[in-house]
Amino acid sequence: MCPRLIPLRTRPGPPNTGVLLLNLGGPDSLEAVEPYLVNLFSDPFLIRLPLRGAPRRWFARWVARRRAPHVRQLYSEIGGRSPIGPLTEAQGKRLEEELGPGYKSYVAFSAWKPYIRDAVEQARKDGCTRLVGLSLYPQWCSATTGSAFHDLRKSVDGAMPLAEVDRYPENAQYLDALASTVLEALRRFANPAEVHVLFSAHGVPQSLIRKGDPYQSEIKKTVRGVLQRLPKDQPWSLSYQSKVGPVKWLEPATIDHIPALAKQGVRQVLVVPVAFVSDHIETLHEQRILLRGVAMKAGIERYEVANAINDCRLFARALARLVREADRRLG
Repeated sequence: MCPRLIPLRTRPGPPNTGVLLLNLGGPDSLEAVEPYLVNLFSDPFLIRLPLRGAPRRWFARWVARRRAPHVRQLYSEIGGRSPIGPLTEAQGKRLEEELGPGYKSYVAFSAWKPYIRDAVEQARKDGCTRLVGLSLYPQWCSATTGSAFHDLRKSVDGAMPLAEVDRYPENAQYLDALASTVLEALRRFANPAEVHVLFSAHGVPQSLIRKGDPYQSEIKKTVRGVLQRLPKDQPWSLSYQSKVGPVKWLEPATIDHIPALAKQGVRQVLVVPVAFVSDHIETLHEQRILLRGVAMKAGIERYEVANAINDCRLFARALARLVREADRRLG
């Protein structure tokens, strides 16, 4: 379990620094699914197609309309909405407690409300005189981190000083927080030493990596850091999930890797959401429902999923230190 740490006391007062918690976001109702998908497929960072302007908007609406019924069904199976909004709000409250007076956090999403531009405007109205953009993607990826900071810089447009925390794959406290979720989940098993720990990260097209994107190498750095905090000789592997489209993505794919593990004689699997700091559709449905079915069919006898970091106090302390360091760089 994430350690219970005593929060720092805060004093009321006007904020000086606004901290924008940058993430993709998710639909807050079943009705929001289709417009959310339109936003996703409109993003040139996420969907790399030679389309701009009206053709891009037409393509995004066409794909969203076709995919919406299936995606709505997935969300209906996890409560009818994405939990990422409330979870990010909780992360922000934890962060404010750790930072103390002078700081205020803002949820800032790329693909759904509250949008990054709206968070920047709210920070201005609240009297913030400087901003820190804080990525909730621990590993940098052009498709997600790049998109979020592009929107942030465009929204700020030089109106106030801006510092950026765009990655922290080897940050010690972040690794401590992630490892704590793994150790907590391993305690569900009678003999943790026999459990295969499967780190499952969101996949990306291999073409991004060939162009120099550091995402895969930073994922591996995070996994190495967590393994240093687990019992020696813990069985493990790394795979990638959530592939869409016909292009080649990072391998092995989690959906194929789990049956391969079963063929090797593995009978107990703990899936660890690496690169996901909040529970959302990829952890709650893909990992806990879809991949569980794959594992059971393949012959895995015990299948568990570690909780995402969510509002872990230790994670908040890691972020607070990163924010203070970025804030000091502004002078």
